[in-house]
Amino acid sequence: MDYKKLAEEILIKIGGEENISGLPHCATRLRFNLKDEGKAQTEALKKVNGVMGVISKGGQYQVVIGSDVASVYKPLTEMCEHTAEDESGSGKDKKDDRKIVARMVDTLSGIFTPILPAITAAGMIKAILALLTAFSLVDKTGTTYQTLNFMADAAFYFLPILLANSAAKKFKCNPYLAMMLGGMLLHPDFINMVAASKESGEAIRIFLLPITNAGYSSSVLPIILIVWFMSYVEPIADRISPKPVKFFTKPLITAIVTGIVGLVVIGPIGTIISNLIASGVHSLNNYCSWLVPALVGAFTPLLVMTGTHYGLIPIGINNRMTMGYDTLIYPGMLGSNVAQGGAALAVAFKSKKSEIRQLASSAGITAVCGITEPALYGINIRFKTPLYAAMIGGGVGGFLMGILNVKNYSGGSPGFLTLPSYLGGDTLTSFYFACAGAAVSVVIAFIISYVLYKDPQDEDGERSAKDQPQDALSTKAVMVAAPLTGEAVSLETVNDPTFAEGILGKGIAIQPSEGRVVSPVNGTIATIFETGHAMGLVSEDGAEILIHVGLDTVNLKGKHFHVKMKSGDTVKVGDCILEFDLEAIKAEGYDVITPVIISNHFNYSSVDAAAEGHVKTGEPLLRLH
Repeated sequence: MDYKKLAEEILIKIGGEENISGLPHCATRLRFNLKDEGKAQTEALKKVNGVMGVISKGGQYQVVIGSDVASVYKPLTEMCEHTAEDESGSGKDKKDDRKIVARMVDTLSGIFTPILPAITAAGMIKAILALLTAFSLVDKTGTTYQTLNFMADAAFYFLPILLANSAAKKFKCNPYLAMMLGGMLLHPDFINMVAASKESGEAIRIFLLPITNAGYSSSVLPIILIVWFMSYVEPIADRISPKPVKFFTKPLITAIVTGIVGLVVIGPIGTIISNLIASGVHSLNNYCSWLVPALVGAFTPLLVMTGTHYGLIPIGINNRMTMGYDTLIYPGMLGSNVAQGGAALAVAFKSKKSEIRQLASSAGITAVCGITEPALYGINIRFKTPLYAAMIGGGVGGFLMGILNVKNYSGGSPGFLTLPSYLGGDTLTSFYFACAGAAVSVVIAFIISYVLYKDPQDEDGERSAKDQPQDALSTKAVMVAAPLTGEAVSLETVNDPTFAEGILGKGIAIQPSEGRVVSPVNGTIATIFETGHAMGLVSEDGAEILIHVGLDTVNLKGKHFHVKMKSGDTVKVGDCILEFDLEAIKAEGYDVITPVIISNHFNYSSVDAAAEGHVKTGEPLLRLH
């Protein structure tokens, strides 16, 4: 798959670069913060090849890609350089009118999503180490054990620094100053001062202000609160610093004010809150240990659909950091994840359709390993009954692990691969019970899904678009005019498989003889790139047209392109949208062939060429039936 072309298509459908205020990503989805969600073409985006689903929840516009999300994210950020800069710069955004819960979920997601690979790697190393120790393959007194142990502990011990970086990007302040603050909490001299103060009973003071004897290694909440405070201090420091010496005074004021307030006030408050959460968890475990794991096991698929499951991850991490283990979040998520895999695998076994079998088998295997979005969006939500089966299986597994007080010691993405993360303590009890709980979740979900699932044609008589009579599709003919003057050629001749194979849609291509693009329809400009190389239009009849001037011309970053109109403008056939220097682009070594694509071609029974050979702007080019 051409990830750059997929990124371009997504960018067009979400309203262009100018509609993005933030763009993090997680293991399977792009998580946009859009300035105006009304500009996003959600239904059209869901049908783009390579997009598994679209959700707008928790203050984010989430585009589900699957395990290839990083491959799409990279070219997308290259096209949106100013967005990436905004995420790491200083200063505050305009007033956020979202509800407080949506803002909190978005904030937690934005902070924890970037550090998940490090935490997952550390958890997996811990799990492998626990497995090697359990089978007496390494000695705890040997250097192999000690080396692997500190390699894994590094991500947990220095967690405040990792969180400082991602929190700074989310709160839009300097990430390097934020990491410096995280380093202050973990500096060996501070740790030694705390130890000496505890021993002597004499308080640590700075300018007569007492500093609480707290340890911050592996802590979560204190550094997040400190960086949040810093995001307000930094703009003030910027305003009061004299311009000739601002380079020196702005970071000085930010670091010293935030550092002192963090050590004296915010850090201790964060520690107290973390301990209260841990105490609440401990009490809940004593009186109703099964409740939360059962609820998490049953409802995690719904939380994943909205992206709010990221709000649970800090609780699980905090439990492990304060008590040494987590009995609520990760056991419940383990049951949920493997149950989704079991439900999808049942579909793979029962379905008679090769396409569904292939997708369900690969998605099911991925889900039992800990990544559920392919199974959730590709199979379970699509056919509904597997989703119900997964929720029942996950709930039962979570309930069982809650009753048995299963303890997770090192995290990781919940699934079969991270079962060794339940090795810890003095016995193997949690490991055995976790394996049993996961097995129960898979088996129950598999059985229920297998019994309930029916292929679509057996269940409700649905047929694919190609099997439907033409009167079931759009019967109204739509004419699309030529947006350029030049030679009309088959799309298959384009030297780019994304266009040539019709991945982005059906259409035609024009080898331009003039550097001028006009509107091919009466309608609206849905999106036009600032670089001018591509644009999307929607006709009055509902046809969605993508015009891509040249191949890989996004790399010109707008050079030789002169955009005449903007997104949202109403256009008539023949209105000039763009001018470009044809010869200069050729001289730069770029192929100027211009595909004209009908993105929503699936709404029409046929997309036919209305012209061959030389065409002029405004003349018929494509006929849609």
